[in-house]
Amino acid sequence: MSRLLHRPGSVDEALALLAERPEARLLAGGATLVAMRNAGLVDASAYVALDGIAELRGIEQLPDGGLRIGAMTRHRETATCGLLRDSLEVVRRAASMIANPVVRNMGTMGGSVANADPGADYPAALVCVDVELELAGTEGRRRVPAAAFVQDWYETALEPGEILTAIFLPPPRTGRSTYRKLARVSGDYAIASCAMALTGGQGDEEIAVAIGGCGPGPLRDVGAEAALRGRLDDPGALAALGEALVALADPIDDVRASADYRLRVIPRLVRATLDDLRSERRAA
Repeated sequence: MSRLLHRPGSVDEALALLAERPEARLLAGGATLVAMRNAGLVDASAYVALDGIAELRGIEQLPDGGLRIGAMTRHRETATCGLLRDSLEVVRRAASMIANPVVRNMGTMGGSVANADPGADYPAALVCVDVELELAGTEGRRRVPAAAFVQDWYETALEPGEILTAIFLPPPRTGRSTYRKLARVSGDYAIASCAMALTGGQGDEEIAVAIGGCGPGPLRDVGAEAALRGRLDDPGALAALGEALVALADPIDDVRASADYRLRVIPRLVRATLDDLRSERRAA
């Protein structure tokens, strides 16, 4: 088997190819991998394309009301999916802010998530709504919480030979959610981002917040969120949540911003995102 590109028809066939050729790279939509290869950052002797595996495509509602998104589902499909509503709206909005229409038509959720770029749009949104990622290997399938998927800079819970096959979302909870990104230009990777969901009755709302772009993976503090329940109008309580997220941050200096700037922007981003949700609620 000396071919450069392989096109399996099933997950099992893809796993067998990876077992036989462990140096091979998986090719999803190609939005990231092709660019990295063209830049000389990736040099593989073989590629396993996943576009022929029907199981990996599409969005479906499960019997319990939750959703399953196949890893090969295009950003465009996610960005226009009406099933992503209420507390899950944040995932749809994150998808709609990825790059540009060309990339959204080509790129896939699984490819983006598996690449684990800290500035990508999906990670914070997925952590905010407590999704689980399904990973398949030759010994079976397992699920990993999105919050535990990124383990270090560009390192994930994927073991050698495993494939990210699906994203499982919980049933949507009544409320509102949104995604806000600070970037140099529209469509760029985030300097910092904020995914937020408000659920429950007004005056006793539960808040979920995840910050992206300020560490190897999204930042979330569920204890600080719980302390804010019913106190969203308290500036001090909201500031405490921002400070808790800053304490979790591990940003770097790069071409987009300095680490210090990212730390300073986190509390402001939390306040601005909450203001967005409140404005939407008033307009509804």
